[in-house]
Amino acid sequence: MLLDQTPTENIVDPRDAAETAGLLYVSDEEPGIRRRKSGKGFTYTGPGGKKIDDKATLDRIKSLAIPPAYTDVWICARANGHIQATGRDAKGRKQYRYHPAFREVRESTKYEHMLEFAKSLPAIRKTIDEHMSLRGLPREKVLATVVHLLENTLIRVGNSDYVKQNKSYGLTTLRDPHVKVEGGALRFQFKGKSGKTWKLQVKDRRIAKIVKACQDLPGQDLFQYLDESGERQSITSADVNAYLKEITGRDITAKDFRTWAGTVLAALALAEFEEFDNQAMAKKNIRSAIEKVSSRLGNTPSICRKCYVHPEVFSSYLDGGLLLEIKDEIETELREELPSLKPEEAAVLTLLQERISREVKQEAEKKPAKRKRAPAGKGQPEMRV
Repeated sequence: MLLDQTPTENIVDPRDAAETAGLLYVSDEEPGIRRRKSGKGFTYTGPGGKKIDDKATLDRIKSLAIPPAYTDVWICARANGHIQATGRDAKGRKQYRYHPAFREVRESTKYEHMLEFAKSLPAIRKTIDEHMSLRGLPREKVLATVVHLLENTLIRVGNSDYVKQNKSYGLTTLRDPHVKVEGGALRFQFKGKSGKTWKLQVKDRRIAKIVKACQDLPGQDLFQYLDESGERQSITSADVNAYLKEITGRDITAKDFRTWAGTVLAALALAEFEEFDNQAMAKKNIRSAIEKVSSRLGNTPSICRKCYVHPEVFSSYLDGGLLLEIKDEIETELREELPSLKPEEAAVLTLLQERISREVKQEAEKKPAKRKRAPAGKGQPEMRV
């Protein structure tokens, strides 16, 4: 799971995940082990203030690999706590180190981040709409335009390394000649990743006006903005990701737009098929849906299935519970909560949220008979912002 300094509501309850993993649900507000600087290293004291010299405990702490620069470090006194450590980085953000078994359970629903992204979409759309209405060509306006195009064209964000190595382009690396503005329409034509030629048209008078203003600036880079000093600055993929984090407070990236789109498109493609009589026909329909989505995203079918479509869409289709059979009242409730989502987006979000929550609860119910208590300290639990 991705966390920032302001934790967001989890789709899967961490208490259920901890129970499923055979761990204790803990908090860093509980008494724990504290770290203190001592010479070139650290000493550790337990909840009662006594210095820790137990080899097993020290080995567990060492395996957590907590960065020396972190402050306000708390380490769980229990080897089977679902959180093993927390600390503050140089920017004051709280970082978490989880038990490997807890991460295993959470990673079994690794697409949970996609659900958080989907719930953020209404706010993202509202903000970029406001920023695209700003006067001139400030940073926020140009970045908002790029994000709008990311969502509506599904063009990759781009990377300067691909330009240097393969002469392939994405939104942030496009040159002026790659886009022609004709009235209220834009025509894109360029070579993308893997040599795919992109040819598409966008009809949007406001976007066309902004892109034309960018083209009128000196320099070959298409997307440039004017900073507070009036100096031209080019846009990079890092700028786009930083902007998305600024406006959402979450670790949302440009790739999330393509992953979410792939999932929704796959669900819609499968919903178009008639009911299947056997598993062979169902799998054939899934292959056809993947091919359709991969063509839209510009990926190979194998990459599309592995990286751009939530696996629960296929599972739901195979067991006959795709988005068309979602309970009306639940979908309506979600639509009212997130009115800016498209109907198909709300349906897919509801489907995924229900299935993931149900699976975790089922695992928790089976846990006493199926799962042994997890060993502590093995592996390198990953600490993320």
